[in-house]
Amino acid sequence: QVQLVESGGGLVQPGGSLRLSCAAHGSIFSIADMGWYRQAPGKQRELVARITTGRITQYADSVKGRFTISRENTVDLQMNSLKPEDTAVYYCNARGATMSRGAFDYWGQGTQVTVSS
Repeated sequence: QVQLVESGGGLVQPGGSLRLSCAAHGSIFSIADMGWYRQAPGKQRELVARITTGRITQYADSVKGRFTISRENTVDLQMNSLKPEDTAVYYCNARGATMSRGAFDYWGQGTQVTVSS
């Protein structure tokens, strides 16, 4: 049973920082490309950042220079200089494919990030 568990969301003032963390349970972390997505009210879910098993990173233009994704035992998203437009539910994603498992694509339940004064 694969489970992604997010933590670290909350309320922060503009210009502040938050760190999100995602733990992957179910023996997939080492074989999965990991990502953070977000969905604001009335908008589609969008990619925030991704990191491959080889630690190659990809960022949305809107967060470049402010957010940093990393992975060790968890996949973390350090968010600095937060703006009100960063307000959204943030979701952790694990994606990949192996000969034995086939293709997989798992999502966490999401954690709310609210940037407001």
